Amino acid sequence: MTPEQYVQDKAAASGSSFYYAFLFLPKPRRAAITAFYAFCREIDDVVDEVSDPGVAATKLAWWRTEVAQSFSGPPRHPVMQALVPHAAAYGIEPGQLNEVIDGCQMDLDQTRYLDFPGLARYCHLVAGVVGEVAARIFGQTDPQTTAYAHKLGLALQLTNIIRDVGEDALRGRIYLPVNELQKFDVKAHEILNRVHSERFVALMKFQAERAHAAYDEALALLPAADRRAQKPGLMMASIYRTLLREIERDDFQVLNQRVSLTPVRKFWLAWKVQALGRI
Repeated sequence: MTPEQYVQDKAAASGSSFYYAFLFLPKPRRAAITAFYAFCREIDDVVDEVSDPGVAATKLAWWRTEVAQSFSGPPRHPVMQALVPHAAAYGIEPGQLNEVIDGCQMDLDQTRYLDFPGLARYCHLVAGVVGEVAARIFGQTDPQTTAYAHKLGLALQLTNIIRDVGEDALRGRIYLPVNELQKFDVKAHEILNRVHSERFVALMKFQAERAHAAYDEALALLPAADRRAQKPGLMMASIYRTLLREIERDDFQVLNQRVSLTPVRKFWLAWKVQALGRI
């Protein structure tokens, strides 16, 4: 199997909405973003699929070494073999890849966030930096687009957190800030035991409003000059915001089920952005 086939299989197998946004890109950009996304999946899987924190930490340390090795000599892992040839063309830097690793390291080091600024730092590492790299690959020409990419990354990650509250609880993780749980009188043990209540719904409405505000801010930050090039990001915004609205309509039944969109609906939403140029 070639490195290119490896990363293609990794991206497709994840079932992520990102895959649908990549379909409309020219081949070189599609190859670059697929390799980068596969890198992100590899790092994320270390935390989600390795039950022993010590083993997971060792694997993340190996990835840091692999990133350094790949930018100074021949890469060993097929993901890096697929990604590094695109690094110079799209300004992909080792520091950005290490920040993604830093974000996943946070998942090993803490399972709670005291307040939103702490959570926002985590979101920056696992989503904002990803958005920054992706924007360059898509064809960024205006420096202001970086601010848009960071804000959109925050919006997407907040949507992920809302969708995955129940699944994260099964792993003993609560990403919702502690001081906001206290504000709505929701106890940590209620979330860990996946107890749905009016208080929980009120808490989640607050989280959804913040996510919607981040989408609005991101769209307002996107310069007109880069709007066409950044269509894949707009596709992601359309898919994820539609998902968020489905969760809201379902009264935030996220503790005991995973709300998702069908592949056909994701493709339709992506195609509409491609055809119309707007969400």
